[in-house]
Amino acid sequence: MFGRRKKSGSAEDTADEVREAEQVADESGASDEAGTGTRRVNLPPAPRPDGPWDSSEVSQPGEGRVDLGGIFVPGVEGMELRVEVAGDAIVAATVVLRDSAIQLQAFAAPKKEGIWGEVREEIASGITQQGGIIDEVEGPLGWELRAQVPVQLPDGTGGVQLVRFVGVDGPRWFLRGVISGQGAVQPEAAGLLETIFRDTVVVRGDGPMAPRDPIVLKLPNDAQMVPEGVQQEDQESSRFSGGMGQLQRGPEITEVR
Repeated sequence: MFGRRKKSGSAEDTADEVREAEQVADESGASDEAGTGTRRVNLPPAPRPDGPWDSSEVSQPGEGRVDLGGIFVPGVEGMELRVEVAGDAIVAATVVLRDSAIQLQAFAAPKKEGIWGEVREEIASGITQQGGIIDEVEGPLGWELRAQVPVQLPDGTGGVQLVRFVGVDGPRWFLRGVISGQGAVQPEAAGLLETIFRDTVVVRGDGPMAPRDPIVLKLPNDAQMVPEGVQQEDQESSRFSGGMGQLQRGPEITEVR
């Protein structure tokens, strides 16, 4: 079953903070280049022996996966698949599995440089500016961020939501995953979500795209859409934007009390 969601205003506010963080980072980089500091240079994408996969690496990407155009998402029994829209374009898919979820977004990337290291810095900066806490750890999917994001709970009190940000650089693309729910609270419970991330196939296409442009998705031909307003989470409590520049929105996050 598919759910369809639109952007919320709360994410736009945080997007401004992220853009400011990116501007500070750019100015810092320019200063380092002009002065005696060390300017960070992105490394080539690391090997991906266990995925995620480029479409050129899989002979039948549609076998056991849902075709969303820009990505093929592995099908798992009992899962719910939701899509996210920005304007008129579908730009993200969220797999909900029991009490956990992973949001998948694919972006264009430079041909010879990975961007995950840079993106991690931007996400961490955006969260810490909100008063959140970030831990950068090497997890099952490589380097990731485990974040404690401050939020306002429905009763008006302050709370914290736990989120994991994972990412992998591929050939001219970058795939980001946002793990929420119990998969973020207890990372050892996220094994199946991590498998879904690893087995996702990205279809970058041959056309020109600017780095960080979202790879647009589509609905499967036999998709059954749920009307807007049904199965939607409280967007007011989702205040964090992922810091990918042109795509400014907040991930689906399950409250942790």
